[in-house]
Amino acid sequence: MDLVIISLYLGGILLFGLWYGRGIKDLGDYAVAGKAYSAPIIFATLSASFIGGGFSMGNAEKVFRFGIMNIVALFGFSLSQILIARFIAPRMGRYEDAISVGDIMEKSYGTKAKFFTGLFALIACAGILGAQIGAMGHIFNVFLEIPKFHGILIGIGIVLIYVTAGGMKSVVGTDIVQFIFLIIGIPLTLILAVHYSGGISALVHSVPAQHFSIPATGFTWTTFISLFLVFVVGETLVPPYVQRLLLARDVKAVSRGTLWSGIISIPFFMTSGLIGLSALVLNPGLDANLAMPFVVRTVLPVGVRAIMISAVIAIIMSSADSFLNAATVSFVNDIIKPMKSINLNPHQELRVARYFTIFLGIAGVIFAVKIESVLDILLFTYNFWAPVILVPLVAAILGKQATSRDFTVSAVCGIGGMILWNYILKQPRGFDGLVVGVVCSALGFMSSRVRGTRVQ
Repeated sequence: MDLVIISLYLGGILLFGLWYGRGIKDLGDYAVAGKAYSAPIIFATLSASFIGGGFSMGNAEKVFRFGIMNIVALFGFSLSQILIARFIAPRMGRYEDAISVGDIMEKSYGTKAKFFTGLFALIACAGILGAQIGAMGHIFNVFLEIPKFHGILIGIGIVLIYVTAGGMKSVVGTDIVQFIFLIIGIPLTLILAVHYSGGISALVHSVPAQHFSIPATGFTWTTFISLFLVFVVGETLVPPYVQRLLLARDVKAVSRGTLWSGIISIPFFMTSGLIGLSALVLNPGLDANLAMPFVVRTVLPVGVRAIMISAVIAIIMSSADSFLNAATVSFVNDIIKPMKSINLNPHQELRVARYFTIFLGIAGVIFAVKIESVLDILLFTYNFWAPVILVPLVAAILGKQATSRDFTVSAVCGIGGMILWNYILKQPRGFDGLVVGVVCSALGFMSSRVRGTRVQ
């Protein structure tokens, strides 16, 4: 019965994605799907896109190992979403014609900045996509005993078909369905896991005391604060999330949808993390990577288990399709179009986007075969976004007057600071170089602006 339900779900997602994504005419449709969505739709698609393998199974794994410290650290991401809803989303009305991060950057810093933004966006999205594809294979393997490589092919195959055909329209449509599955499946699993463990009181008393300490055993306050700040800035305004800010019919819709998404991430992180604690109580000797799959297999009855497995698959697919589409849009709109030697008409742009989507999916499969920890891959990939792009992007949206030189100085300082701290100094005191890179980027940006003002 489980296999039948999961097969029906996957087939339904594929057909719904193809149906919902009909009528794509150009790259604008492929990227932002008409810009006519309401706050509830923005809320659902944004939440589905960021709740990937790292924030669900990865969170359960880390809480199993180290305790609730990881849940609290993830609240840094929740904080960033709430700040975006308050300060960034209300200003997105200035970018009615934009379809990518590169378009936003071009308006303030010029075409070269758009090109380099597209390049780093492609790197970041491709890395995160690879992590999600790897998580798909893991899911199919541990839940359905399908070899990891075959699971990867099944998962990315479905995503590739509907994203290639319908672009962002298909992504939004499937995200809504996937979001419904995950908000039902994840809490239901925790409720049954707590019941299976003997109730809340029994669960709390069975968990080792050190799992409730912050920072966790073996960590310092410096490393904990560093981890929290990594989640604050690491995924902030990455291309798929910026695309969501460009999808809404007005700034009120995007502000409300983003705020609701930030708020719901708090109980979600708590729920997925507590599933990890439940696994620790039920089987202390378990491989931490199997924390959530073990709970699902152990506490859920037939039929209900299939819903939860579908929810976990939904989590991964909804994140993978978002980063796949965003990477493609960054490549075509921000890297290819600025090249003067290449002149494509709207039909050709759409065709190139579809071809590149297929190519990127295949490349992601090759990368995914080699990855192990999804959350660790995400943390590594963040290094290619926040230290380089985040500061000038926020400054542009906030309307700060700046030049292409300010962008260049900020980017060089950011990537240089991150590399120096992480790979030459080897993370002194356990503080992550991503945060150092963002600080260096901000200092470089401000110093360049000050110098430019003095010259004028």
